[in-house]
Amino acid sequence: MYYKDEQEKARCMNPDPSPCLYNVSTTERCPTPSCVTPSLRARAAATTHSMAPPISADVVVEAAPAPASMAVLNQMVCASAPAPIITVVSKQLVLPEGASPVGDLKLSVSDMPMLSCHYIQKGLFFPPAGMPNARLVSSLALSLSRALGVFPALAGRLVTLPDDRIVIRCDDGAVEFYHAVAPALSLAEFLVRDADVPTRLTKDLFPMDRTVSYEGHRRPLTSFQVTVLGDGAVFVGLVANHAVVDGTSFWHFFNTWAGLCRGEPVQPPDFSRNFFGGSTAVLRFSGRDGPAVTFDASAPLRERVIHFSAASIRGLKAAANRCRKTNEDDEVNGKLVHDLKVQGGCGEISSFQSMCAHMWRAVTRARLQLAANATTTFRMAVNCRHRLRPKISPVYFGNAIQSVATTATVSELASHDLGWAAAKLHTTVVAHEDGAIRQAAADWEAAPRCFPLGNPDGAALTMGSSPRFPMYDGNDFGWGRALAVRSGRANKFDGKMSAFPGQAGDGSVDVEVCLAPDTMGRLLCDDEFLQFVSHAPSP
Repeated sequence: MYYKDEQEKARCMNPDPSPCLYNVSTTERCPTPSCVTPSLRARAAATTHSMAPPISADVVVEAAPAPASMAVLNQMVCASAPAPIITVVSKQLVLPEGASPVGDLKLSVSDMPMLSCHYIQKGLFFPPAGMPNARLVSSLALSLSRALGVFPALAGRLVTLPDDRIVIRCDDGAVEFYHAVAPALSLAEFLVRDADVPTRLTKDLFPMDRTVSYEGHRRPLTSFQVTVLGDGAVFVGLVANHAVVDGTSFWHFFNTWAGLCRGEPVQPPDFSRNFFGGSTAVLRFSGRDGPAVTFDASAPLRERVIHFSAASIRGLKAAANRCRKTNEDDEVNGKLVHDLKVQGGCGEISSFQSMCAHMWRAVTRARLQLAANATTTFRMAVNCRHRLRPKISPVYFGNAIQSVATTATVSELASHDLGWAAAKLHTTVVAHEDGAIRQAAADWEAAPRCFPLGNPDGAALTMGSSPRFPMYDGNDFGWGRALAVRSGRANKFDGKMSAFPGQAGDGSVDVEVCLAPDTMGRLLCDDEFLQFVSHAPSP
């Protein structure tokens, strides 16, 4: 069994709450003393002396002045709450290296729907850097300036023109770069094996919490934070406007930043607006505030990273294809390799589709409130770069994705096996080629709208990200391979999932799953689901 005893099973159904946080760089939340455990409070007091001082600015990095009210704010914190767990000790404004050679970039038919989504928040834990904090921050800031010189759009702003077109103005603006410390925390408190993600900790690893992408009209399009923990582990967090980048462009920039920090050559992005760049459709908003997210961001959730070993992934693929297990690993990361095989005439269900079908069936079983005739929906984002004819560059900058949906009733999923559900997902993905992409773009142009992210009927699942994204490969900043991927609170709701490659690079997959608390509890007690779930290896 997956659980050692009944006590462990009870803990999975009713997890202990995470400790509250307070970040002195904001006035967002101030906990009561009872929110922080005695052990954390004692460790914070014992390690306060080790906090790194703010670093000085240079020509590239312009230091932001501290607000006049900071001393008063610090007094309020000391008087009413325990020492902060994650503390921002400096904020800098980083300018791109060199003047931008790029003019205005018009948002495409794939960019504009994302204006109602939160900024993307993703980052990586690393082993100790083996250098003083000031040197670490200076190195990251300098390479960030160079990376922004390669990606000048990420240092720009959104501008709505008189004809209502929205463009990225590459005006060599500054981005925010924060240095934070958490002397009372260790890596082990973030990466707790077989436990929920401590979201009250992870949320303060990122700036611009739950910022909506339309706000890029008045806020930076990217923001960055490096956090050094008490055991020396380092978290590098990146926040990027989702109307400006998709996952492919996001990780291309992350790889570029890390490569420049290592002193290696990098591949610049393609700023051609050739993904339906000739479209004249516009998305209009009334008022200055723009759109809001299309889901309830305050709804209670449990979040867990579920690990599928390479062997489990092979087993799921074999079960879905009703064939013997093999040791082939070349398709374990799913979508891209599978797509190429389909174009070559092979109709095999991919590993990624098999894993998605396993999640779809299991979560639907766990949603006991659904009627047998209720329609369930599984959505996933499809990368259109290699599907369009003619193809666009694999390093096209911006959103070149579309959402595809597969539906089935609750009773259909319950009465059919894994292969049936996986085949439905496979059929949907294979059919989304050039003609379907162009039709989806034309449908949007006829009725421009924001993307309806969320789960309004309680029966949907949405898979984001991809295990083929280079989250570990290429993201070594010079002091070792990353240990784990984590995300902030952006764009999370009941049924939202994100797929990450396993840290070992062996074809394993981690799925970040967000569910209503009761649904998560039942999922983690489902033996049929758990037979393919593995213990995550220790970092």
